[in-house]
Amino acid sequence: MAFQLLLNLVIAFVWMLLMRDMTISGFLVGLLIGLLLMTLMRRFFPQPFYPRKVWACVKLLGLLLKELIVSSFAVIVQIIKPKLTLSPGIFAYETDLKPGWELTLLCGLMNLTPGTLLLEVSHDEKTLYIHAMDMKEAHSVEKHIRETFERAIMEVTRS
Repeated sequence: MAFQLLLNLVIAFVWMLLMRDMTISGFLVGLLIGLLLMTLMRRFFPQPFYPRKVWACVKLLGLLLKELIVSSFAVIVQIIKPKLTLSPGIFAYETDLKPGWELTLLCGLMNLTPGTLLLEVSHDEKTLYIHAMDMKEAHSVEKHIRETFERAIMEVTRS
């Protein structure tokens, strides 16, 4: 993927130099021409076509922003209520992500969104101990993490 991205950037800069158009629009035109050329030649690259990974990264960023907004409003609603009906607690979450940066990214995303907080990672790095704002919803929180964050991270990191 890095080679394809670098090649596309080189094509864009060469286009700018050939057209003597050192503007952002000239760069974008060169980028689109490079993307078109690479689309025609993608069967010669052993790795998957890089715009898919870029799109997966954009979707992961969008998911993070959506989750930040939704969970922030959920926390605000709980704060504004005159009577707290929360029952906070800790639950164990089994993950399918590989140890390393996949797991680190999941932990960071969970800690950034209000309502959940990662407390500890087990020694085998397959179990996460998470503090939830409301334990009545622990099962739905697990399902939500698996269907949103884990799936988006796997889309970005795995082919």
